[in-house]
Amino acid sequence: MSARETILLVDDEREIVKLMEIYFKNEGYRLLQASDGLEALELLQANEVDLIILDVMMPRMDGIEACMRIREARDTPIIMLSAKSQDIDKIAGLSIGADDYVTKPFNPLELMARVKSQLRRYKRFGNRPIETRDEIQIDDLVINFATHTVTVDQQEVKLTPREFAILKLLAVNRGIVLSMDKIYEEVWNEPFMESKNTVMVHIRKIREKIERDPQHPRYIKTVWGIGYKMEPN
Repeated sequence: MSARETILLVDDEREIVKLMEIYFKNEGYRLLQASDGLEALELLQANEVDLIILDVMMPRMDGIEACMRIREARDTPIIMLSAKSQDIDKIAGLSIGADDYVTKPFNPLELMARVKSQLRRYKRFGNRPIETRDEIQIDDLVINFATHTVTVDQQEVKLTPREFAILKLLAVNRGIVLSMDKIYEEVWNEPFMESKNTVMVHIRKIREKIERDPQHPRYIKTVWGIGYKMEPN
């Protein structure tokens, strides 16, 4: 089976690039390679890319800055790679717009599984309209599933694919309290394993983008001890 999606792998460690090249080609993916953030941005100007794997520590432009630059114009799924394994480092990566975080050294099969999961999710939430209703409006918040756009007070806000998936899940189920494990399992498409911080970080980033006052949100409400919900109109 040939997947034919294009993956951009950005890493200055040649051994990792050569190893992953074998795995991606065996799965039928088209692979583009860059050794730093600047080279990655140049490739993105000239190529359509379905997913980006971005190392944190690189010369010229590191992965953190590159991720922020990419998020200014694209909602392409991004998986960060880093030798740092502390929770604060993972949270930092997710906070700047990454969709997933893999710690080095990693099992290539695990990375491949995460790539496939991200691509499935992006196709599901990112660029395919739902059959029943293409748009939900809650006060001044408008979520359009067909165009994958979100506007607040008629101003478009940029969400990552995972942020959009969370917002869509809450909007479709507005009036219902969704636990953090339910949100994680629905959006990440994998069993919940003590990932409350991950969900909380994404909710915080969504609120920063759609709420006038993130400390007193009017769209995404916290139900203490349970989870989150959006109120019906």
